[in-house]
Amino acid sequence: MNRLSKLKGKPFLLNDKDVAWVENTLNNMTLEEKIGQIFCLIAYSDDKEYLKNLLDTVKPGGIMCRPMPLEQVIEANRFLQENSQTPMLIAANLEKGGNGAVLEGTSFGSPMEVGATNDYTQGYRLGDVCGAEGSAVGINWAFAPIIDIDYNFRNPITNTRTFGSNPEIVKNMGAEYVKAVQKYDMAASIKHFPGDGMDERDQHLVTSINSMSCEDWDKTYGEAYQASIEAGAKTVMIGHIMQPAYSKRLNPELEDREILPASLAPELVTGLLKEQLNFNGLVVTDASVMAGMTIPMPREQAVPQAIAAGCDMFLFTRNLEEDYEFMKKGVENGIITDERLDDAVTKVLGLKASLKLHTKKEENTLLPTLENAKTVVGKEEYLEWSKECADKSITLVKEEKDVLPISPKKYKKVLLYYVGTGASDFYGTRQGVCEVVKTKLEKEGFEVDIFNPGEGFEGMVAPFSSVVGKYDLIIYVANLATKSNQTIVRIEWDEPMGANVPIYMEKVPTIFISVENPYHLIDVPRVKTFINTYHSTDLVLDALFEKLMGRSQFKGQNPVDPFCGMWDTRL
Repeated sequence: MNRLSKLKGKPFLLNDKDVAWVENTLNNMTLEEKIGQIFCLIAYSDDKEYLKNLLDTVKPGGIMCRPMPLEQVIEANRFLQENSQTPMLIAANLEKGGNGAVLEGTSFGSPMEVGATNDYTQGYRLGDVCGAEGSAVGINWAFAPIIDIDYNFRNPITNTRTFGSNPEIVKNMGAEYVKAVQKYDMAASIKHFPGDGMDERDQHLVTSINSMSCEDWDKTYGEAYQASIEAGAKTVMIGHIMQPAYSKRLNPELEDREILPASLAPELVTGLLKEQLNFNGLVVTDASVMAGMTIPMPREQAVPQAIAAGCDMFLFTRNLEEDYEFMKKGVENGIITDERLDDAVTKVLGLKASLKLHTKKEENTLLPTLENAKTVVGKEEYLEWSKECADKSITLVKEEKDVLPISPKKYKKVLLYYVGTGASDFYGTRQGVCEVVKTKLEKEGFEVDIFNPGEGFEGMVAPFSSVVGKYDLIIYVANLATKSNQTIVRIEWDEPMGANVPIYMEKVPTIFISVENPYHLIDVPRVKTFINTYHSTDLVLDALFEKLMGRSQFKGQNPVDPFCGMWDTRL
């Protein structure tokens, strides 16, 4: 079966007219235009000069948009489509809700929050919200769902971005998301093949490893990918992650030093994904600026090698002009054969046709409108869905008898400890969580002080009596979110000498609440009451207080092992 005939099968399901458009478009492209189609670049705003430079320099097949205000994202996407000869794939990281594309969008819930509900309806709703709000502002490609499995609690990047460590829940939540989001002429991209969450390292900083045996991989990550592929997922994102067991099985001549991350490994992209798992959709690399891709081989070689290995699109560039020239040189010197280039471009065009981008352009329905977007983005129904998800997800991991529920009558004076980042950053870690919690406690009638570590060393620190006998309850709020380009997510205690370590637990009831990271018991093992929320939005914090005050029951189920495999964390 030739490449065009394959477009009639899953997942694109093109008709004869669609296939004819793909064939005609491909045949009328210059070499430079074909090379442009395999690039997916990035946009941060609706800056027309910047966007026009991307279009003029590369003529890319796609662009990913970082979250923007509503009017900006619509303006950017209209400009991109109006100024591109071939309709564009426009992507966004729609992992938690429509807010991955538009700042006013619904923050439905982190994947781990969704996983903690153990209710597959929530996975479907997550995809529904992402598809509806994303498509309303012109997005047609969701870089989601994440179907990594969070096996290693030390991994600094997967964490709450995953549905958890239960492969069955991950598999089913991912498939539900795919089915929902693709109702909206939006392609899902299941990621990060062959699967993150085994290594304790971040592929942004180093080439990481999925260390499972082939047999174990088949039963876990393999089944998750198979389920989403069967659900119709149109694209797969390839991680800069090695899978040595399968690399060696599929290419027995490989030596250890020759094992490559999947993004550069033909035995994984072509052999495992396309042939063994029978994936017939589009394959895109993860961000090519990551060290996990740039470490294994020189850039000039790696850029075309990704396409030669079987990837169909190349995500981002380190240097726009240089990477384009590297790709072009790779075609000219045969690293990328003419057949492989045409196959990749056929997949890009096939995806566009499956999303009806070519017919929408003909019918003048391709461009998003502000009027329509305002009726979809932030709908009240989506807000209610996200409230339900929050209510079902918050998890009481450990409970000291008779500590909960809390009330001002029971605990008048509260000492509040905050563990976390002090400000918002590039990755959106929320600031001000401590102040929100303090305000909520005071509104409920508690008297609240925020802990100050003070100064002093041995023999000069504040006495126990400064806390014991003065406060009725201690509450810790930890807000340490995982983010790209970090090596560890652990609590770093205040000076002097861990001044804010929980040391009053035997005398003062103590509650530890983690709003972002489910694994903090490794650092506070003897805390007797521990709560995970998996997200720090206002809706989640509202639901948390309903449960703290006894007005709602805790319903969440641990989506991971919050005890981190340690015996003392269960004390």
